[in-house]
Amino acid sequence: MKTRCLGHPGLGAVTVLAVAALSACGGSGAEPGGGAHGAPVVGVDYPRSDTDFWTSYIEYTPRFAKELGLRLETTNSQNDVGNLAADVQTLIIHGVKGVAMAPQSTGAIGPVLRQLSAQKIPVVTLDTRPDTGHVYMIVRADNRAYGEKACRFLGTELGGKGKVVMLEGDLASINARDRTEGFNGCMKKNYPGIQVFGEATNWDGAVAARKLQTDLTAHPDIKGVYMQASSALSGTLQVLRQQGLLVGPKDAKHVFVVSNDGTPRELESIAQGEIDATVSQPADLYAKYALSYLKAAIEGKTFKPGRTDHDSTIVQVRKGVLEDQLPAPLVTADGGTYGGVPSLRSDDTSLWGNNR
Repeated sequence: MKTRCLGHPGLGAVTVLAVAALSACGGSGAEPGGGAHGAPVVGVDYPRSDTDFWTSYIEYTPRFAKELGLRLETTNSQNDVGNLAADVQTLIIHGVKGVAMAPQSTGAIGPVLRQLSAQKIPVVTLDTRPDTGHVYMIVRADNRAYGEKACRFLGTELGGKGKVVMLEGDLASINARDRTEGFNGCMKKNYPGIQVFGEATNWDGAVAARKLQTDLTAHPDIKGVYMQASSALSGTLQVLRQQGLLVGPKDAKHVFVVSNDGTPRELESIAQGEIDATVSQPADLYAKYALSYLKAAIEGKTFKPGRTDHDSTIVQVRKGVLEDQLPAPLVTADGGTYGGVPSLRSDDTSLWGNNR
């Protein structure tokens, strides 16, 4: 695998500097678009590498590329759509046959997708769904269901009454919007006696901790926290510890915490009684099926809505755009059922977080 050590100049200077960057970082040693022994070369942009979830995804990607007979050219856009646009120019110059990306700003990626479409380079997006533009396939889980599963867990544990904080992600991302809408809609419909304090955090753990601290100071009777991403885990535990609230679930002071990602640290925290649940977002399957669909696109295959052979459902999200919604189970210590939602035990060996 070749990972590009790219700078990110303004787009007017991208072409010249991108070629220089390719030379400085080293190439694949193959003709553009073709790897060793004719293996197709695909581009993968890693959206970030500062969280356990994305670090795991980055580790899985070359494993599945090798398994599928693909060669990789990779970049890291560092959670910036301008960087992603520059990275895509570099991948185009290097002749990739397809691109997998996870644009974190789903409203701003349209022009990049239009350029790739015009050049007949298929695109698979994973984790996020672009607001506009054509892609060959979207690989993600049902993020509204993430929010609803978290709601069902907290609603059950709080007996339908009390106050909870929802530490939202970046509402410029469809993932944060879907999780927020799923959680709020479920609470309004099923647990109207629970008051929700929504706090936008931009997926930033420090911001999440600060806002949680403020809410707990103003409302010391808060009994639940929904973290839309595991990036908020360390800060949340620190705040609860400082407040004397990091106690077992049988203690009257316990604050129930449900997270979202299913990282090894989250599973360990559930087993240790520090948090209570998570929704396991499949980092391994994101890597596997993003690359699988790129290979299928290069081979000219097509798909249609319906159940798949890997326990997921393909749905049409808008005209000509399909999304493969992968399974994302609720995970708890006891593997019980909460508000009608079954959960897996945190030590279940089928969870990717237990197989790192």
